[in-house]
Amino acid sequence: MTKAALTEAVHHTTHRRAFGSVLADTPLMQAVLGDLALEAEAATALAMRLAGAVDREERALLRLALPASKYLVCKRAPAAVAEALECLGGNGYVEESGLPRLYREAPLNSIWEGSGNVTALDVLRAVGREPESVDAVFEEIEAASGADAWFDRAVRELRTELRGREERRARRLAELLALCLQGSLLLRYSPDEVASAFVSSRFLPDGPWRTAGTLPAETPTKVLLERVTPA
Repeated sequence: MTKAALTEAVHHTTHRRAFGSVLADTPLMQAVLGDLALEAEAATALAMRLAGAVDREERALLRLALPASKYLVCKRAPAAVAEALECLGGNGYVEESGLPRLYREAPLNSIWEGSGNVTALDVLRAVGREPESVDAVFEEIEAASGADAWFDRAVRELRTELRGREERRARRLAELLALCLQGSLLLRYSPDEVASAFVSSRFLPDGPWRTAGTLPAETPTKVLLERVTPA
């Protein structure tokens, strides 16, 4: 859903001119689209890894990684679709664009796949009852150990959250676990520009992704945009 909305936004901004420039060539629009591209790529990488785990019957990994991934991706989707809709301006508001349908359906993911509290508590339940799932998840995450200092710091924070196992922080645990899985996958399998942009924007000390387009100044947004723009 995030990828579908991003595709519409990229197509529109690549062909739309405003104030004498193509929208997709303006720095701020590139920051927004680049951020959404990161979100879509991280979600896709995580989904493909979990699909592979199903094929290989990696039950221990799935028991913990699946609810955490559901939590994060379902929570991010409505915000990402809303940002993509904004890129089209008034055209994104009318039904003909298709984005209003995506915008209405995005919050339903947290109903069909379990509400945020349900999936977060399922993460906590798996941690307490099935310690082998924790080992499997950390084996996956730590395959990227040493690749980035900010990522390693986040993994240490994740271990601290796991030791606490506080119900009131179950959402934070689910979010951080899924982010670390995404970070590990991107650090191992994505181009350096993508991985570094994701880690620097999702693992900063003041918290993870806030609103699209607030990437660090050094982020190569043009590279991110080129990856989602048809030749």
